[in-house]
Amino acid sequence: MRLHGTSALLVISWFALAVTGLAQEPTLREQFQAAAATCQQAADDGVGGGSDVGPRQKRVDQGAGPDTAAPSHHRWYFETVLIVLYYESQPRLTGQERLMPTTQLKTTELGATGLEITRIGFGAWAIGGGGWEFGWGPQEDAESLAAIDRALELGVNWIDTAAAYGFGHSERVVGAALSGLDPRPYVFTKASLLEGPGRRVIHSLKRDSILREAHASLDRLGVDAIDLYQIHWPVPDEDIEEGWAALAELKEQGLVRHIGVSNFDVAQLRRIQAIAPVETLQPQYSLVERAAEDEILPFCEREGIGVIVYSPMGSGLLTGGMTRERIAGLPDDDWRRHDARFTEPQLSRHLALVERLEAVAERRDTTPGAVAVAWALLHPAVDGAIVGFRRPDQVDPIVAAAGLELDALDIAMIRGA
Repeated sequence: MRLHGTSALLVISWFALAVTGLAQEPTLREQFQAAAATCQQAADDGVGGGSDVGPRQKRVDQGAGPDTAAPSHHRWYFETVLIVLYYESQPRLTGQERLMPTTQLKTTELGATGLEITRIGFGAWAIGGGGWEFGWGPQEDAESLAAIDRALELGVNWIDTAAAYGFGHSERVVGAALSGLDPRPYVFTKASLLEGPGRRVIHSLKRDSILREAHASLDRLGVDAIDLYQIHWPVPDEDIEEGWAALAELKEQGLVRHIGVSNFDVAQLRRIQAIAPVETLQPQYSLVERAAEDEILPFCEREGIGVIVYSPMGSGLLTGGMTRERIAGLPDDDWRRHDARFTEPQLSRHLALVERLEAVAERRDTTPGAVAVAWALLHPAVDGAIVGFRRPDQVDPIVAAAGLELDALDIAMIRGA
């Protein structure tokens, strides 16, 4: 019997999942069954097709797509399987992993962790792709891998991801990018957000859930230990002590090297400090989201808690490339379509701010996004900023912010003075 391209890929895919044990994961099994049913219908209808696989530069062969009979929302499944195939074929880093604190970029110590990090880290939220509650729309894995490659080439020495980003997909992409790298960058990830019905997020800070998430993240990332493991959100509030105790347990076991939290307020930080020291905090902080300045950043500075901020460019709003037209054209599964910052009455105020950033960027021969990131890094409590890259061409202009020091005139221009 002759198999058309997608049917053959399905057979290979199922074999790969069976060999690696991933066939037992309910979500992947259900997606496989849905894709198989689609291909069977295509075969019954007499529709043929093919797949095309091309090499990625340097370390991974990937890029397969379904035939024309398969709907586009199954594409992510095949790409995931190809990443699994590649990842499982690579030797795991075992024993004492060699990390890459040495870099040509400026570094600083992350709190009291002893980790020397570049002022900018690679944010892997968007590379989790679309099709889930907080997705960023369609994303090509080949582009994600190329973006990671470029950031590492320029000296960025840490990657921040989370199990929730694409419900494991972001971590798999990061794991594929890291395969065979020696030394490798620091890897930070997060727990507490699980996949619920309709690929929406549900929260759990229960000990057993956190431990399961940690082991799953280690497997997807392909590392011996996670360099920084963080609670993603303090929800439900009554369980933050249980969740934090689970992270402390993982650190004691040597499965994670450092522990921190994201999106906690000061009262919550004080509560969990009674269990184990809080090493890092990850708050949202940018020119369009400054609430952290009131209490959180001063508290971290006093307590010696390392701070890495997320969304320093306002989730793309401050890059200079976000126009009303582009916002109107965002995919339906891009969460920003429904965010208040991207709609009126806030949008007009933010676009006026972007015009001021553009003026500073012209003065300093850089980009508005780099200016926005450099502004966030000015705060004395902030050690590093997480910047999301989806394509390799986005990396160079923003990495420049790692060495950009704004002066008094720049700050006055940003304020509109």
